[in-house]
Amino acid sequence: MTVTQNESAPRPGAALPATTVEHVLTLDCPETRGIVHAVSGFLLEHGCDIIDNKQFDSQLDHHFFMRIHFASEGDESTIDSLREAFAPVAEKFGMRWQLQRHGAKRRVLIMVSKFEHCLNDLLFRARIGELPVEIVGVVSNHPDHRRTVEWHGIPFFHVPVTADTKAAAEGQLLDLIDRLDVELVVLARYMQVLSDDLARKLDGRAINIHHSFLPSFKGAKPYHQAYAGASRPWVPPRTTSTVSWMRDRSSPSKW
Repeated sequence: MTVTQNESAPRPGAALPATTVEHVLTLDCPETRGIVHAVSGFLLEHGCDIIDNKQFDSQLDHHFFMRIHFASEGDESTIDSLREAFAPVAEKFGMRWQLQRHGAKRRVLIMVSKFEHCLNDLLFRARIGELPVEIVGVVSNHPDHRRTVEWHGIPFFHVPVTADTKAAAEGQLLDLIDRLDVELVVLARYMQVLSDDLARKLDGRAINIHHSFLPSFKGAKPYHQAYAGASRPWVPPRTTSTVSWMRDRSSPSKW
């Protein structure tokens, strides 16, 4: 059988026209048939070219996730018309979705406790442009890192937490998130356990950076506990006492 190539179609690897604008659509919704067809059909109908597509169907809770990097003809204002046109598709499937310009920096709030190595790494990578983020603030339950954070020109917020003040502290945190227009919260070894209510309110926009010893060794010194307890170097089959990835809508391959 002879296969002919459509001369009008772009060749693999060919550069996009100079008038195109690149976007990223991220979405999640209950799993059902027709989601991929509806989304790809929408992009085709609006003259868009898919550059990269990743999707995942969680068999545990039958929830579907999708991230599409695509290009459209037009200028920066094109994204507004695409958002308006996509809204009925999203409503049909009950999607939680976001459409952003590709390469746009996410507004990030970092939370940290005593140990600063994760914080320092994030600050450095953001400063040199390795991470496409704008760190709009750092929150800590200890005052130790104020000087380091403010040296980077980033606001530092000391929010002490005790058993008696936990609810008020979490309320203060939510106020900061709203006031700073935060898109993503990063727990960089923040050693306070978030309440169920706060975790639900941050669902889809929080990442927890933590060691991998949970649930066997909880607390501030898991490595010391593991050494003292002669821990075996394997990951237990169920490690559900912490959430290391909370449905973040960015691509894991970009981390």
